[in-house]
Amino acid sequence: MPLDSPSSAVNELIAQVYLNYAALMRFAQAEQEHLGGTLLYAGELNADGSALCMAGNIAGAATLAATADGAAGRQAMREGTVDFVVTTLDEALRILKNQVRKREPVSVCVGAAPEDVVREMLERGVLPDLLPAGDYSAASLFADFVALGARPIEVRPLVDGQTIFTVETPVGLTRETARIEEMLAAAVAEGDFVNRRWLRLSPRYLGPKLRRVRSVVCEVGLAVEIGERLGRLGRERG
Repeated sequence: MPLDSPSSAVNELIAQVYLNYAALMRFAQAEQEHLGGTLLYAGELNADGSALCMAGNIAGAATLAATADGAAGRQAMREGTVDFVVTTLDEALRILKNQVRKREPVSVCVGAAPEDVVREMLERGVLPDLLPAGDYSAASLFADFVALGARPIEVRPLVDGQTIFTVETPVGLTRETARIEEMLAAAVAEGDFVNRRWLRLSPRYLGPKLRRVRSVVCEVGLAVEIGERLGRLGRERG
């Protein structure tokens, strides 16, 4: 039974979320190895904001997003992109403050226009620790946050020679998931807590449609070897 290669759309989503996640984790302290206690403002809950929310969950941050599109907010909650959709910033802050205090991840979307949410945050003195990558000129929506000390993330491409290896386990091989994860974990350096955290937690936060997908960043040559080993496993169990 061959193991499946995820679709190009799935691979593109995984790459987008991973690169945001890696950008966030550059702010993690080595002794903590996650962003617990950090407030991330992801901005508009569009495709980019959704990817950043998922990355924030995996990194362990408390993430706030906003959208005036009620249907988009509800869909994001059904897909697991955000944990809560609320109608006011007050409701969002009650949830976020509790999780920041406990250093546990959560993602909350306010059902309002992002510019209105930013304006209210500034009026109330709510300062996020981290912001999306983007333009932070004087005309930027987030310019005041940056002036007050919020830090924008910097999304960088993978290092030359690296790739994101992805594999989707067929329903008939779900009992082999632990073995597949072991093979992927063997490709990660012992001290690479960023990649190990991704391998462990990304299936939980990438949404129900990707629960059978596992991914890891590794050297291209190693990705080929892993693919061959997984192919043999699939044939053995077929």
